Parts: sequence; structure tokens; C-alpha cells
Amino acid sequence: MNPETVPCAAFRWPVRVYYEDTDAGGVVYHATYLNFLERARTEWLRALGFEQDRLREEQGLLFVARRMGIEFRSAARFNDRLTVTASLSGRGRASFDFAQQVLRDDDGGVCVRASINIACVDAASLRPVRIPEAILLAVDSEIVDGL
Repeated sequence: MNPETVPCAAFRWPVRVYYEDTDAGGVVYHATYLNFLERARTEWLRALGFEQDRLREEQGLLFVARRMGIEFRSAARFNDRLTVTASLSGRGRASFDFAQQVLRDDDGGVCVRASINIACVDAASLRPVRIPEAILLAVDSEIVDGL
């Protein structure tokens, strides 16, 4: 199997909607979903054994959002419990593609669906660089274990 195209099992991260996440009507503000999606990707990377601050300090690299498509399906509200998923749907030499969802825990409803391309870049120049081999090996291990 080619790890560049094999989807892996969805990583899941719990989120509770706080008052600060909502607009005046108590509905999650649309831009807040981007924070939820980012947190899940960060926790996915952490679960693989990589901290973003250490990657910047020790290897001089960052992961940055390059492209995103988002579909708002149903509203989440103040105090809802949500699960944010992150599934690796593809990868290149210097990028990861994710399929993500924000799900409402009480009824399983889909609040948001998103496709996001994350680029690996040099922290100083912000130019694309290859994803470190150690990360690719951890991702390959996750793909094999998830099947």
C-alpha cells in the first residue's frame, strides 16, 4: 500500500463549547471552528510524539495551513460537548492533507466538515521543506496500525 494515499483511522479530540466560543446568540462563531480543527491536528501530532514548539526550536520547521475547504452543516451551541476528528487523507513530500469533522456528542450530528492541506515550512524563510523522516515513519506506523 502506498502511504501517500492510504487514509488512516480518525484521531479524535474532545472539545466543550465555552461562552467565549459563541456569538451573541449562543451559537459557535464560525471562525472558532478553525481553532477546534487546529487543536485536533496539534494533538494528533503530539500523540505521534512530536511537539510543535520543539520542532521549531530543534529543527527550525513549522506546520502551516496552506489550503482549506470548510462546510458548515449544523450549529453547535454553548455548553455542547463536541468531538473533533482528524484523518490523514494524503501526503506529499512537504505537506499533509487532512479530512476533519466536528461532531456533536449528544446526537452525533455533523457541525462542520473540512479538508485542510498543511505545509511543512522552514521557520525562518517560510519556504516549503521536506517533512522529517521521523514524522513520516510515525505516520506510516499509524497507518499500518489503523488498518
